[in-house]
Amino acid sequence: MASVGVAPPLRSAPLSDESLALALGGGLRGRLLRAGDAGYDDARMVWNGMIDRRPALIAQCAGTADVVRCVNFARDNKVLTAVRGGGHNVAGNAVCDGGLVIDLSPMKGIRVDPERRIVRADAGVLWGELDHEAQAFGLATPGGFVSTTGIAGLTLGGGIAWLMGKYGLSSDNLLSADVVTAGGSFLRASATENEDLFWAVRGGGGNFGVVTSLEFRLHPVETVLGGLIAYPLGRAKEVHALFREMIDRAPDELIALIALMNFPDIGPIVGTGVCFTGMPADGERLLRNLRQLGQPLIDSIAPVPYTVLQRMFDPNYPHGRRSYWKSNFLRSLDDAAVETMIEHFSKAPSLLSHSFLEGFTGAVRRVPSDETAFAQRDADYNFTLISMWTDPAEDERHIRWGREYWQAMQPYSAGGVYVNYLGSSADEGADRVKAAYGPAKYQRLVALKRKYDPENLFRLNQNIPPA
Repeated sequence: MASVGVAPPLRSAPLSDESLALALGGGLRGRLLRAGDAGYDDARMVWNGMIDRRPALIAQCAGTADVVRCVNFARDNKVLTAVRGGGHNVAGNAVCDGGLVIDLSPMKGIRVDPERRIVRADAGVLWGELDHEAQAFGLATPGGFVSTTGIAGLTLGGGIAWLMGKYGLSSDNLLSADVVTAGGSFLRASATENEDLFWAVRGGGGNFGVVTSLEFRLHPVETVLGGLIAYPLGRAKEVHALFREMIDRAPDELIALIALMNFPDIGPIVGTGVCFTGMPADGERLLRNLRQLGQPLIDSIAPVPYTVLQRMFDPNYPHGRRSYWKSNFLRSLDDAAVETMIEHFSKAPSLLSHSFLEGFTGAVRRVPSDETAFAQRDADYNFTLISMWTDPAEDERHIRWGREYWQAMQPYSAGGVYVNYLGSSADEGADRVKAAYGPAKYQRLVALKRKYDPENLFRLNQNIPPA
């Protein structure tokens, strides 16, 4: 066995022994896929079309027993291992070359307890699926901005979401998680059981085990005032100024973001997306200055079911497009920062590329900093640029635009980053992961990594090595 803090050596020819594959597959309730099997190519594809990896084995787990068997197999045989939930992470951590993918996507159980306002869901569930069940009872929990994102990955990284102003991050609403550790143990992590692990999984990512089930607190949410209001790009400075004012005085009920993007049949725009969970008339008053700026190109803001708002941006993020992300929190949104964003967005080589700012307000900022591993609660804005295109021959051009844009924004950076928006480890580097947590929290996470995964079996993530 490798010493503590040292990753085990990988197999020079991973899983080439037929008997190893038979030994694993014979003990699974779910399917074990190999190259050439029906469904293999679909199972190895993830959201980002740039990711084209070929695992030796894909274990499509039917339940927790399958996960335990896969973890024990991977550890005992020193196999490179990826864990797939929704497969939406831009870095493609859900799949690997030559190793084993523990695929949780078939695990779709959801049970809502409307009286206690609690939902328990398996780790293969997507937010749109969870919302569908919870909304039958007029309930919801914060769940990102896109309905096709997986509940597990988003929550483990923190969970920035439409409802966070009123109810906090996705991870702030996590009541418990079932975790299979690298040692093959099945643990329940909550405020009263394995509390240190519960702290770690609320922002620390998939470093500490395979989360097979999550339990969330639900809130009464049905109709919200939500949608998008957009003006021509030439009004971007004015719209950003109004956006700043709106965020500065935002009540808990309001979450807003602002984007520079190209809209089909319209062209380049500055768009403000909002979600207001209070009385519609109160929300309209908050939007008055933005609406009075002039005749907007788009104004879809209206009372809508929460699930309609949650799907609003889905068409912008279909599976299969090539995508490169860069992100960091901003310490300010002054005129110079806005001018930099406009300048670099205007040079985007793809009409699909865009950038956005998420405003931080309300409940997310009132949770004590040391309560969870998530470490950026005092941020004002989260800046993200997304380079997106379709032709593999143009990869270098689009990646270069993203890197240059991000570099130009560094004078305004607060230094931190949201781990769910990090790209590949080869591009981002270990220092970027450390920046997501700060020195004190990072060292605490390293200690917990040594406890729960001393050989770094779960390394294909925004990795926190145990050394």
